[in-house]
Amino acid sequence: MPAHSSALPLPAPAVPITAEVRLAYVLRHFWQAFPEAAPVLIGYAGSGAAITVADGAGTFFAEGQPYPTAPHWREWMGQPVPFFFDAAPPADLLALGPGTAHIRADVISGAFYLLSGWQEYFSDERDRHGRFPYAASVQKQYGFVGVPVVNYYFDVLKTAVKHVSGQRLQPRRWAGTAPFAAFISHDIDNLRSAWKAPAKAALTQGRLWSFARQLAQHLARPDAWDNLEAVAAATAGYGAKSTFFLLPEHCKGADGTPNADYALSTSLRRRLLRLAKQGHEIGLHGSIGTAKDGNQLLREWQRLKLPAHGLRFHYLRWEPRRTPRLVEEAGFDFDSTLGFAEHFGFRHSYCHPFYPFDFATGEAHCFLEIPLNVMDATLHHPNYLQLPPEELVPALRPMLEQVARFGGVVSVLWHNENFDPANRLNGPREFAALMQELRRLGAAFVTGKELATGALL
Repeated sequence: MPAHSSALPLPAPAVPITAEVRLAYVLRHFWQAFPEAAPVLIGYAGSGAAITVADGAGTFFAEGQPYPTAPHWREWMGQPVPFFFDAAPPADLLALGPGTAHIRADVISGAFYLLSGWQEYFSDERDRHGRFPYAASVQKQYGFVGVPVVNYYFDVLKTAVKHVSGQRLQPRRWAGTAPFAAFISHDIDNLRSAWKAPAKAALTQGRLWSFARQLAQHLARPDAWDNLEAVAAATAGYGAKSTFFLLPEHCKGADGTPNADYALSTSLRRRLLRLAKQGHEIGLHGSIGTAKDGNQLLREWQRLKLPAHGLRFHYLRWEPRRTPRLVEEAGFDFDSTLGFAEHFGFRHSYCHPFYPFDFATGEAHCFLEIPLNVMDATLHHPNYLQLPPEELVPALRPMLEQVARFGGVVSVLWHNENFDPANRLNGPREFAALMQELRRLGAAFVTGKELATGALL
């Protein structure tokens, strides 16, 4: 397990995370998942609500510990599901009476724990990039990173609501009839470096003529990674719009981590504006340091000089004790950083966009988080999964089917450099196979702004 500690202490004072706070935050997202439903009163046992939930959390949320006791596993919708704060594991999950329903596992506290990111806020575990690591997560410990557990908790609540009210609650549909949505994005880290790896190999092997040819081509031709229009055309071929996250900083970060290999020139901005007129979307790719420095984040947004409603931080850097406040203060409509670099799936165990929890106020932040579920580098990278190309879509299919089951949103990041035809591991063919699978499953393709404004609901 990673041993790096966060450089940031726990902020104080934090509001008490009472049962009322947990209920308000979780139920806000529950009703958003079923927008056509008429609300029904839901509360803890003894509240007098028609639907009650057993309080299984005890003093956990007053103690500031990152991890609760191990969950109990129950089957729901044919799926083994971990239930945290399960007060009565041998008993049936639901007790139904005339006009009443009682849920014996504390699905409110369980949903709050996962959706709020409690584990990473109160854990000091960070990797070398300052990120909360997958290895330290309950998703890894109990093996449910590919299961949107919060959605299963919500289905338990939905079943109780249906019993009490007679409502037939259906998962939301997208763009009218689509069973789920897909958000396709590209982090633009490199536009000028496709030539470097083959040139270095030629030089190392003493093939000087080949090295000279690579250098000459680099000087005379556009780089193979300078391909934004081709990327946009590739996604448009499936009826999708690309979201391009641009990185304004080309100097290395203070810790030596690379930023962009390009500068935001006037000609590049013109190209991006043409893509925006075609319906594609521009976002900010916050450089190294911006996840902890609000002034730096604002300076980069201003330097972008392009219409940008959302962002994603470079290297998926995110400090839960600091970054959400900076995103909100800057005024972004959405962020799409929160995924595990090491594994595809659900970092917050939820397959819908959500509003991050503000531990300082006890309420939700006002920007929308579009969680990152699939990253090309995760699928094949020496530090991550190293899946063979023919196994990428089969490995992702169960997760995609979970998203479709609950009417959620799958967020896909495919770097522009991996549209290079020379890449036969997680390159254009693998992207095409994934897009074909999304279309086969019936996805509606959406932009971040459409999600943040509710334009397709």
